[in-house]
Order: sequence, then structure tokens, then C-alpha cells
Amino acid sequence: MEDPVNHLAAVTTVALPANFGADLGKGIGAIALYAIVGLVLMLIGFYAIDWTTPGKLSDLVRTGKPNAVIVTASGILSMALIIVVAIFFSASDLTAGLITSVVYGLIGIVVQVLAVRVLEWVTRMNIGATIEKDEFAPASIVVAAAHIALGLIVAVAIS
Repeated sequence: MEDPVNHLAAVTTVALPANFGADLGKGIGAIALYAIVGLVLMLIGFYAIDWTTPGKLSDLVRTGKPNAVIVTASGILSMALIIVVAIFFSASDLTAGLITSVVYGLIGIVVQVLAVRVLEWVTRMNIGATIEKDEFAPASIVVAAAHIALGLIVAVAIS
């Protein structure tokens, strides 16, 4: 039979590091703060896309316009790519990291919106007419691809 004293000694040698609780608390706080920053940047990104795209995207999505859904979803995905990379490459200090995430994220959103608008202008796509159609329009896939591609480019530029 195993000696209970020796068993207790073996269990106590697996104790957590002294700062475990404090480090865990800081980590949870950092996750919460970065999540808030990410959410705010996503909202800003959505409204930037909505504001610069002809038509009211949120209304068009709500009414089920397939092309508006495709363009909006790709715009949100491209913004998320930019924000994720901005957070990933932020400074290791929490305060500096949050600030650089916000700054890089905002710059990335502005660059993304401008780049997509320039691309639409160069290709002479009438995105407003495309997203308002009730039936699927292949041009919406081109715009979606442009959103994602430019989001990747901007995200890598941030890194």
C-alpha cells in the first residue's frame, strides 16, 4: 500500500508557479482588451465600407440582396485580416500593443477602403447597380475577390 505522506509530497511538487494567478489574470485582461479593440475596429471598418459603397449595404443585406451580401461579407473578412495582423504584430507591452493595434488597424482600414474604390474606378464597375440587383451578378465575386486580395496586401504591409 502506498504511504499517504509520500503521495502528498509527490502531489505538492507539481504546484503552479508563484505568479501563475497574476499572469493568468493579466492574460485574460489582455484578451478582453484586444477583443474590444478588434470589435471597435471591425465596426469602424464595416461603416467605412458602408459609407464609401454606393447604396446602404446594411439595408441591402437585410433585404437579402445576394450581391450586397457577397460584397459586405468579403469586406468584413478583409477588415478582419487587417485587424488580426495589426494585433499580431503589435508591441509586446500591453499599452503599446493596444495603441499600435488601433493605429495600424485604422490606417489599414483607410488604405483598404481607398484601394477598393480605386480598383472599382479603374475597372469601371458600377458597384452600386451590382449590389442592388435581386439576382446574383458575377461582378460581385470580382469585387469580393478584390476586397480579400487588397485586405491581404494591406495586412502583409502592416507586418
